[in-house]
Amino acid sequence: MLTKLTKRKKEINFMANKKQFVIDLGGSAVCPDGIDVEFLKRFREFIKRKIGEGYQFIIVVGGGKICRQYQKAAGEIGDIADKEKDWVGIFATRLNARLLRAIFCDVAHPDLFDERFKMKSFRRRSGGISSFGSPEIKEFGDYSIIIGSGWEPGSSTDYMAIQIAADFKIDTVINLGKPDYIYTSDPGKDSGAKPIEKLSWADYWKMTPSEWTPGLNFPLDPIAAKLAEKENIKIIVAGAKDLDNLEKILEGKEFKGTALY
Repeated sequence: MLTKLTKRKKEINFMANKKQFVIDLGGSAVCPDGIDVEFLKRFREFIKRKIGEGYQFIIVVGGGKICRQYQKAAGEIGDIADKEKDWVGIFATRLNARLLRAIFCDVAHPDLFDERFKMKSFRRRSGGISSFGSPEIKEFGDYSIIIGSGWEPGSSTDYMAIQIAADFKIDTVINLGKPDYIYTSDPGKDSGAKPIEKLSWADYWKMTPSEWTPGLNFPLDPIAAKLAEKENIKIIVAGAKDLDNLEKILEGKEFKGTALY
């Protein structure tokens, strides 16, 4: 009986681990125009250092500018349905994800998290065969990082990151991208735009687009926001390039960015 109780206690502690985070990494950080090699070098060094401190990460990466370029090209060539444009974008995210998987190859799971339920926890156990013929990983624990990409038309990698957080019972998603805050208006067009440090869901809905469109460039897409609100997942929006600030977020210190909950 004591063994069973001890084992159960460990499982509960595992699920409450405050060193597990989902990072929703914007594709604009990885590939703003070309691949940002210097940022990726710094990001790799930072993440590996935090792993050494006991952190575990699920990193879901977006498609960025190259994604929107491909989607725009598809639309200019012919009358392409939104679903097809989404698939173009999804494969752009998978290319970025493969790049991240390569630079973290010594600590990351060898498979991409590119379909829901492919992975379920930070423990390892081989499962069956997915519909694509690849091994379906149910649980794993030998790796400190999982790299994820887009997987479903009709939403962005924001949605995938939040769905993964809900499935893994991780209560915070860190959205790292080009903007360092959510602003009252587009700072690129409005010099009077002001950063917001804390934002309720009610106020967020007043300023966000109501529908998803392929290539939507907004800190958090509306479908993802609805899921985060439903699952009570806190979203932190911050700039990707400031890794000192990311460290403050991970350690629960005061940071630059927007807390959305």
